[in-house]
Amino acid sequence: MKILVTGGTGYIGKRLIPLLINDDHDVVCAVRDKLRADKSYLEEEHIEIIEADFLKPETLSNIPKDIDIAYYLIHSMSNSSKDFESLEEKCAINFKAYIEKTDVKQVIYLSGITNEKKLSKHLRSRKNVEHILESDQYGLTIFKAGIIVGSGSSSFEIIRDLVEKLPVMIAPKWLNTKSQPLSVRDVLFFLSRAAGDERLYNHSYDVFGPEILTYKEMLLRFAEVRGLKRYILTVPVMTPKLSSYWLYFVTSTSYKLASSLVDSMGVQIIGNPSNINEMLNVEPLSYKTAVKLAFEKIEQNSIVSSWKDSMVSSGRLRNSFHKYVNVPVYGCFKDYKERSVIDTEKTLDKIWSIGGTTGWYYGTILWKIRGYMDKMFGGIGLRRGRTHVSQLDAGDALDFWRVIFADRDMKKLLLYAEMRLPGEAWLEFKIEDGMLKQTATFRPRGLAGRLYWYAVFPFHGFIFNGMADKLVEI
Repeated sequence: MKILVTGGTGYIGKRLIPLLINDDHDVVCAVRDKLRADKSYLEEEHIEIIEADFLKPETLSNIPKDIDIAYYLIHSMSNSSKDFESLEEKCAINFKAYIEKTDVKQVIYLSGITNEKKLSKHLRSRKNVEHILESDQYGLTIFKAGIIVGSGSSSFEIIRDLVEKLPVMIAPKWLNTKSQPLSVRDVLFFLSRAAGDERLYNHSYDVFGPEILTYKEMLLRFAEVRGLKRYILTVPVMTPKLSSYWLYFVTSTSYKLASSLVDSMGVQIIGNPSNINEMLNVEPLSYKTAVKLAFEKIEQNSIVSSWKDSMVSSGRLRNSFHKYVNVPVYGCFKDYKERSVIDTEKTLDKIWSIGGTTGWYYGTILWKIRGYMDKMFGGIGLRRGRTHVSQLDAGDALDFWRVIFADRDMKKLLLYAEMRLPGEAWLEFKIEDGMLKQTATFRPRGLAGRLYWYAVFPFHGFIFNGMADKLVEI
């Protein structure tokens, strides 16, 4: 069958596509920017990459008409926009309007469990999208999940940060809220096995793990898996704003995502039982088993996708990378370093491993200080790290940078700064004619931007010289 996957660069989409290919389907991967599509897709004959922005109906004509099934995986945890709900509504309306003109027989939507009377605005939005997608032209299958446990998921990474950094936690009272966490592996089983199953047309199913746990119990069980002893005291005095700051400063999440999570974590997420497990032959894993499997992936450096690589975690970028790939020339300050390369592959290995746990090769403490400063002023800091220790693709988060272009064959890596700055900044590494060419570019915004550049210029000379030397060192 020919299957359309929207949100193809997202946390679930990137994991679902290989499963569909393994099941002998042809996949049409819809992305807003082709630069963000996985490079391996270009070599796969059963994947077609198209650009489509569901906020721009004129771009949807790129979607072929002969699709059989469509996965609707478009949603965000960002609350940066005041009209967040209307934007999600608009996306769903545009999707439905176009998809009804195709040959599609089934639309599969991953939503959230919404059984409580009082819902967060994100769960309200999910529920609204469910109603919008209903149609007489195709069968709608809805899976409604709660907390998803898997390497790289936002909930997993936040719990990991809390458990591994804090032996004793004085935590908000919402840690007593109950939920039914589900492993990402099981989510993917439900989604992939539902393709073409007519029994599921025009039905909605809550999908959840076998245990009802509070967030506090999840933290403690996570600690058990990691062999850590942790103590948690919940207090009723933390307001949602204080709770958001607590998550923001302790974990790798952005403040906007922290606010969204706090808004949702106050809502109990308990699913209504059904026979969907038997119908699709899925036996959901326990929470501790899901955590153990996630760490197996982490230890093998085989994390397929991470919430940090989503634009939700972006400090500055939003949709298109095209406007940032061409580094500006006029009105900019530049720091250019050039070094002779003795071993090209070794230098490329170092470039492709930069940041995260590897560090920045020289003056790493200064990079960390800059990260702390960014965090204090509401930025993202260095805590995002990187998803993989030695692989980079366009769209990946890399500390407080975003990968804009990464092509090892072309020997070029381009990063765009997402830290708080009075301007815009790029950092480029490329090897040409046996020379490493390392360029930091800063386009200031007003007088503040110019003063900032001159203030940090002495540090740049120290850091960038040392980094260039280390990159070519054998």
